Amino acid sequence: MPFPIERPRRMRGNEKLRSFIRETRLDASKLVYPLFACPGTKVKQEISSMPGNHRWSVDLLVEECREAAGLDIPAVILFGIPEKKDEVGSGAYDAQGIVQQATRAIKKALPELMVITDVCLCEYTSHGHCGVVKEGRVENDPSLDLLARTALSQVEAGADIVAPSDMMDGRVGAVRHELDSHGHTQVPILAYSAKYASAFYGPFREAADSTPQFGDRKSYQMDPANAREALREIALDIEEGADIIMVKPALPYLDIINAARFEFNVPIAAYQVSGEFALIAAASERGWVDRDRIILESLTCIVRAGADIVLTYFAKDVARLLAR
Repeated sequence: MPFPIERPRRMRGNEKLRSFIRETRLDASKLVYPLFACPGTKVKQEISSMPGNHRWSVDLLVEECREAAGLDIPAVILFGIPEKKDEVGSGAYDAQGIVQQATRAIKKALPELMVITDVCLCEYTSHGHCGVVKEGRVENDPSLDLLARTALSQVEAGADIVAPSDMMDGRVGAVRHELDSHGHTQVPILAYSAKYASAFYGPFREAADSTPQFGDRKSYQMDPANAREALREIALDIEEGADIIMVKPALPYLDIINAARFEFNVPIAAYQVSGEFALIAAASERGWVDRDRIILESLTCIVRAGADIVLTYFAKDVARLLAR
């Protein structure tokens, strides 16, 4: 029926009515807070391209996690900055590695906070790539054993969920087999299944000191132009044992999140990455956008597209805003 019978504005007249019929609801239970662990004590080093985010020594990282837990944020994801790097990223799977140390400390202090650990080699390799390099080429199959060992060492340190982010073929199956063969059949895998070779990762590479020393990551991360390929990657990861899949980045790839939501009946995570954070932070610092509104709007759009879980550097801000 046309106007004047149909008046959609009737349902927008006040906040109580708008809230009453709101289709998508953002809440703190969907949030994961990314954190960077580094060696030392009493270290809180701000990341210049990500204002308000820091590299934390383990002692202060525990306190940051305590604050997040107090805001009802259910989970953190840990990235490590090791003291030393080498060709095979041995710090990633060292039982005394920085992420393993941080995981043990967090779980001891805050057993109810879920700790997700990033399973990759790029933060630990001297060349900055996510796998074993031979003659200038990132080798897929030799990398799988190291990734599986990394996941196992993290779980043995107390990780609740492991998150392979390397985009090597077959790595989810390798991790699942390694965990199961050591009795860790109940530990979920959150697979970075549709991870694009994106320009939005720049600030993270500063934070983790993980910029490739040669070439780029386009031979293993996905081409931003491809959508059907993302569904294939997701399907393969689910078949290999992924319990949760991830799309990364988030806001520029809402179509991928939405397509995955309709195609697959598994939980979907989306990562609002460092570049997304930095753009919003920079614009809001200059007064070009309303900071609180754009944070909530951007995350609501990600959930509306189909994400069940959102990784965001704004996690604490969001939790505070939602608690008002």
